[in-house]
Amino acid sequence: MTMARYDYGRAGVAGIGTPQANPTVEAEMRLLLPANVLVAVSRLTSTADQPLNRLRDYLEHMDRTLEQFDTLRPAVYGFACTGSSYLVEREHERAILDRLEARFGCPIVTATGAIHAELQRAGARRIALASPYPAPLAEAAAAYWRASGYDVAEIRGIDTGSADTRSIYTLGTADARPVATELAASGVDAVLLSGTGMPSLALLADPPPGAPLFSSNLCLARALCRALGLAEPDPVQWRPRLTEALALPDKGTTPR
Repeated sequence: MTMARYDYGRAGVAGIGTPQANPTVEAEMRLLLPANVLVAVSRLTSTADQPLNRLRDYLEHMDRTLEQFDTLRPAVYGFACTGSSYLVEREHERAILDRLEARFGCPIVTATGAIHAELQRAGARRIALASPYPAPLAEAAAAYWRASGYDVAEIRGIDTGSADTRSIYTLGTADARPVATELAASGVDAVLLSGTGMPSLALLADPPPGAPLFSSNLCLARALCRALGLAEPDPVQWRPRLTEALALPDKGTTPR
């Protein structure tokens, strides 16, 4: 299929699906992906009351999310929700992805698939999870990674004060740093900061000593770049963007 050329997308169009209330994915992808990649975001939606059912809906009804693009055809689509993959059988997820790839004509990369690829590239076998999830989802995450062949040495919770997974979106780097610091010094091969809604770039830009840190959004951004035939996100480029993004507005400047 011939892809349309857009002024703001000369390097390709990356579609992103992010949970409906997630404020983090778009912000971090804008910092990580090259400026000449057109990032088109659609919202994963659900009316389910229970958090885990919401996460399942995001995956089960991904077709509705992809339909939001109408005639826009991404070259690759990133499913930016790790929790959904933890809650369904792998064969069922693969069947969904195969069907949608055939229908919409582009590869679909899940956050969990991107994480797995990065852990494999790093040769990591023994990992620790920094988990902002409620207990049932944290247990499902650990089971997922064990079934993927990893030795999950430790799971450390990051308290959000709520059993609703949307409370993850209130977290900041300061909430994750103490847990990440302890896990990085625990003798594991890698520390996984699971969850696309938990900000991670400030922590990755200034990591604690010890095992390397992997976040859902950084792994997904790397996978999207590879799918587009581009170099992976370069910290030399995204760190200055991060500094600018985190800066407070200049209140003394009058808008024109």
